[in-house]
Amino acid sequence: MEQEAKPFKYEHRDYEGPKKSTLVCSSDLMRVHVQEVKSGGENNLHTHPAEDAFWYVIGGAVRFYGEGDKVLGIYNKGEGVLIPRGFKYWFESASDEPLEVLRIGARDQTQKELKRVNAAPLKDWMAERGGF
Repeated sequence: MEQEAKPFKYEHRDYEGPKKSTLVCSSDLMRVHVQEVKSGGENNLHTHPAEDAFWYVIGGAVRFYGEGDKVLGIYNKGEGVLIPRGFKYWFESASDEPLEVLRIGARDQTQKELKRVNAAPLKDWMAERGGF
């Protein structure tokens, strides 16, 4: 089945609050987001059982953690990490400059739905938004 190319463009826009996620483009196999994180915009320990995620730092720096708050690494502009489906992680901005990170998620086609499974309570800012 032949498909059409899907051009896209991302532009940074100022935002309120500690974090913003923008869906840039998607297909039945993948989703591409840019997440922007200010100080205080860290998320909670969670996993995506049906999606591998590629994280690439566009600006600022990010610190990724695994279970038990084990530091997986600090990644600067031009660096990143691949988080396999089912792996529990959380992250936070790791510099004074706001974090801007590209997230590409690839769906496991054997799974019926994409979902996020929280392994720790939501951060206050997340709960105020009704989850994340």
